[in-house]
Amino acid sequence: MKRTKKTQRQRIRYRIRKRIKGTPQRPRLSVFKSNTSIYCQLIDDVEGVTLAAASSREAGVGSGTKTEQSAAVGKLIAERAQAKDIDAVIFDRGGYRYHGRVKALADGAREGGLKF
Repeated sequence: MKRTKKTQRQRIRYRIRKRIKGTPQRPRLSVFKSNTSIYCQLIDDVEGVTLAAASSREAGVGSGTKTEQSAAVGKLIAERAQAKDIDAVIFDRGGYRYHGRVKALADGAREGGLKF
């Protein structure tokens, strides 16, 4: 199998997911980023359902750099989590390096009140 950027990230994702499982009390905060946007979801892996989601394409996020938008998405997902009485999550970086937009999203979620 040819090692491309996409397949390498997929292998990293599978390796991370072997160890990380979200529960209803402590769901998995999953991150996906594209070239233009960033998305995150709170996932309960026991039931296989998404509890809350947020993205930089929503109206309330605002404009600015992609890093600033990521921080705003982190705060937005923290608000939505607290509305569902969730205060702690397991962070799933989705195969991306913990740097730049992924780090900004995590820091925004921490500022919003989520514990990792």
